[in-house]
Amino acid sequence: MTDTTQGGDGAILDFDLTGKVALVTGGSRGIGKSIALTLAARGADVAINCNTGGQLAEAVCEEIRQLGRKAEFYPHNVGDESEVEKMRDEILRDFGRIDILVNNAGITRDKSFKKMTREMWDAVINVDLTGVFLVTKQFVDPMAERGWGRVINIASVIGEIGNFGQTNYAAAKGGLIAFSKALAREYAKKGVTVNTVAPGFIRTEMTDAVPAEALKVVTDSTPLGRLGLPAEVAAGVAFLASNAASYVTGHVLDINGGYAM
Repeated sequence: MTDTTQGGDGAILDFDLTGKVALVTGGSRGIGKSIALTLAARGADVAINCNTGGQLAEAVCEEIRQLGRKAEFYPHNVGDESEVEKMRDEILRDFGRIDILVNNAGITRDKSFKKMTREMWDAVINVDLTGVFLVTKQFVDPMAERGWGRVINIASVIGEIGNFGQTNYAAAKGGLIAFSKALAREYAKKGVTVNTVAPGFIRTEMTDAVPAEALKVVTDSTPLGRLGLPAEVAAGVAFLASNAASYVTGHVLDINGGYAM
């Protein structure tokens, strides 16, 4: 695959991912599925994590194989340390290494703060924030030892501006942004970049179930006047995963149609 641009100083900006191995958590549907397929289309082999939806994950793997890339899925809960360790062992057995880690897995348990339970709080923090810590812990140091790696964390516009009924989710995604910035500083000189993508309201199965009047409120508040597409988020991830983004670290890439600027 030839996909390069020459910079004005003669540097070659390479968007090709051939020879790289990616892990996408929560990759069986929605944004995660689109990210996995996009990375594969750029040339990467892809390991897919999912906690549920194994049949969906296998279908994504089959699409990736049809692109000529290797793909396997691993049904493990990223919020459980022992499960993450099992996943690491299985991935290293099958792929040998991970060059690009996309922490996309996440859940919501929405409720006004007055009605939110400790169980709802813990569930979201455990998967959306602690899960990122657990998975990254398994793969980032080997990236540093090889002198090249990408960690891309999928946050949310909600982590930047908050939202009614989502104090747990906002805290997790806001924490993820701060986590990414700190990690970027620690690993910058080791050849590993760490960035965050913060999607706005994206059309997925989840938003398909939202009443039309509620979606209208969102689109009316979005300067581009529509919901985003999973492929538009995936395009941002693919850029950050590439050599073309080698001078980008600690960044939050907002993909929200102007909903928050």
